[in-house]
Amino acid sequence: MEILRYRAFTTAEPDPASGNPAGVVLDAEELGDADMLAIAADLGFSETAFLTGIERDAARVRYFTPRAEIAFCGHATIASGVALAQRRAAAATVRLTTNAGLVPVEVTAERATLVAVDTVVEPLDEAIVGGLLRALRLDAGDLDPALPPALVHGGNLHPLLAVRAGVLARLDHDDEAVLALQDEHGWDGTVPVVERLSPTRFASRNPFPRGGIREDPATGSAAAGLGAYLRAGGHVEAPVVITVDQGAETGRPSFLVVEIPRDGRIRVTGTAQEM
Repeated sequence: MEILRYRAFTTAEPDPASGNPAGVVLDAEELGDADMLAIAADLGFSETAFLTGIERDAARVRYFTPRAEIAFCGHATIASGVALAQRRAAAATVRLTTNAGLVPVEVTAERATLVAVDTVVEPLDEAIVGGLLRALRLDAGDLDPALPPALVHGGNLHPLLAVRAGVLARLDHDDEAVLALQDEHGWDGTVPVVERLSPTRFASRNPFPRGGIREDPATGSAAAGLGAYLRAGGHVEAPVVITVDQGAETGRPSFLVVEIPRDGRIRVTGTAQEM
């Protein structure tokens, strides 16, 4: 067994603080659930990936936060793909079996592209939006009227809110209130709050108290969900590539690339570096 530490979705500039830290545990066959949870808690990252049954072009992976197992994690998937390319000379595409479904990952020793599971987008109930705004210490006037609130499932459930220019910088959420909503509604993913900077560029912040951290620096599943949301609502003309800037407020600036085809699965690309 190897316990590795990676930063995923690093920026183009050589910044040793960029990217979202993730644990990657190779050959985890002998670990039970309690062991995996203990390792994830000890590492202290938002998620750690545990890989078993590793072959050149396939593996089984489970993801644990310091608090619980979750179905999927984007940045730990990117980190796992790069780790497999570096440590196991993996094939160009590795099929990862996750609790959310089969996720093909195109891998190199520097970057990886995950092909997200089919993503569902649905309206977010107005009463829930009101409670979420209170937990985020925002009000209805902070929302971007062109991009209505939605619930997206990009491997995990994410309630997505789009805000007007300038709101993202002053986001200061109530941890306990956000966690209570995540637990009540089964939102196992982050709470993405996004701002549209241009037709194809977005900024995002992702409170994630359910993952044992205040805010996630880079969230691949939320980025996939954003891509599906934009396509479903006609907010972009697919096919198109968008980028997401995330993590600057946490001191870990991160960069995600999202490919949105006319039909089919969203693709999310990022670089990763071993810590």
